[in-house]
This record gives sequence, C-alpha cells and structure tokens, in this order.
Amino acid sequence: MIQIEKFAPKQATGAGECLDHHTSKLAIVAGSGSLPGVVAEAALAAGQAVHILGLDGYADAALTRFAFTSVRMGEIGKLLRVIRQEGCGELVIIGSVKRPDMGKLHFDAGALINLPLLLRLMIGGDDSMLTRVVQFFERKGLVVRGAHEVAPELVAGAGALGRHRPGRRDQADIALGMAVTQQLGDLDVGQAAVVARGHVLAVEAAEGTDQMLTRCGGLRQWGRHRSRRRMGALVKRPKPRQELRIDMPAIGPHTVRLAAEAGLAGIAIEAGHVLIADRGEAVRLADEAGLFLVGMPGAAGGRPA
Repeated sequence: MIQIEKFAPKQATGAGECLDHHTSKLAIVAGSGSLPGVVAEAALAAGQAVHILGLDGYADAALTRFAFTSVRMGEIGKLLRVIRQEGCGELVIIGSVKRPDMGKLHFDAGALINLPLLLRLMIGGDDSMLTRVVQFFERKGLVVRGAHEVAPELVAGAGALGRHRPGRRDQADIALGMAVTQQLGDLDVGQAAVVARGHVLAVEAAEGTDQMLTRCGGLRQWGRHRSRRRMGALVKRPKPRQELRIDMPAIGPHTVRLAAEAGLAGIAIEAGHVLIADRGEAVRLADEAGLFLVGMPGAAGGRPA
C-alpha cells in the first residue's frame, strides 16, 4: 500500500525567517491555459527548480518541456508521492479546472487514505472549499504559494495598460461594477459584472466570465442605444474572502476578444489582484479593438495576498 508521509521542508529558525525559495523545489499542479508555463519559467529564471504535475485532460501538452508528470483527477496518492520523491517543499496550483464530479474521479490508494478530508473539501461554496484545499496541502508539510508570488509580472498595477482610457461615463460604469462585484463577492457568487450606462447587464455566476460575456453578445442593440459606439465595461475583481494563492481571478486575450465581440468599451480589473495571461497579446488586442484595459484601486485598506 502507498504510504502517505508528511513532507519535511526546511524549517524557519528565527522570527521573520522564511523558506529559501531558491533551494526548495517548486511543484506546480497545472490545469489548463498558459499560466502554469509562465509560473514555471519565472521560477526557473529565479533559480528555483520545478516539477509540473499536469492534470490529465487539462494541462497543455507544451508543459512537457519541463520536468513533468501526468496525474488524473483523484490520484492524490500519486500526486503526493511524486512531490515527495522530487523533493518539493513548495506548491503552486494554477490553471483552469472545473469543479470535479466526485463520481467520476479516479481515486487511488492515497486518495482513499485521505477520503474523509477530500469529502469535506467538496462541501460549501468555492471560497470555503479552496481554503480547505490549501489547508490539506499545508497539513502535508507543503508551503502553498500563489502564482503572483512566483511570477509577480502576471499581476497588473493601477492605471491604463494600453493606449485607451475610460471616459467619464465609463468611469461611472466601472465604479458601479466595482460596487456590484463587492456585493457578489460577499455572497460568494462571482467575480465579474458587465455594466453599461449605469445599468447592470450581467453578473457572473457558476458559468464563469467567458460565458457571461457570451450572454452579452447582443449588447450593441441594448435598450435605446442603437449606434455602433462601444459602451459598458467588464469589471473583474476577487471576492473579499477569496483564497488568492490558488484562485486569483484571471483574464487574457480570449477575455478581450469576447469583450470586443460584446461591444464593450473596455475592461477594468482590481489592481494587484487579477492575473493577466499573455499580457502583451491581451493589450495588443485591446488597443486594436479600441478597448480600454485598466487596473483600478481595490478595497480601502487592501486585502490579504
């Protein structure tokens, strides 16, 4: 039977002392998208060795250019065993993954040993579930890090990222969108909303930002506005209690394309708390389409990283 042992990463010896990230190998559990590769490159550039555990059916085949192991959803024993054998003391979980159907998971012996804990992970909303995921790996002795800690360049600061800037009406829409998403987040509902001329046209639910934008495809013909002029903003920010280490919101080139197709004037994200995949391409597409892409200050007093 597989023995699930507790990891023994380097321990801090004094107040304020932390793990040496250049000597502790980084495990990256990779879902879909380009972000896992960006995080791996950033870690390697900083002198930190990495090993990617690609989730079968999600991870990009291009990730095999790194040290790589494929893991099926539910193979917790294999995942922990590889992390231990590779000598990894730190963990990043990054990339898109749908909430798993427990009946379709491929449980191995290691998962069965941890089954009571795993079942508790699935209870409650996304925020509570993801907090328990972090706690599960921390109990195994791993230091769970956010993608933004390894690759801070993924996170945008405040201000315009491209050539275009929001106008007065756009700024009013953004302000309303920030307030709406704050309320959504308090209820653990979603991270994004679309607002146009003071009207909330869509809020993100379980379907995600892309599907919400697709629902807004007829925005050009909304209400009394029949002109071809772009209007409205996609606003995206984390929920107040969101576990940013493994669930920081993200946008990318596809988000920009969908916003353009919906007839929006631009995209506003909370500065310092939203990842941008392939930023150069996202900014290029926004500039080309005439959309603003802007980072906005977040909640007063900040939020936990």
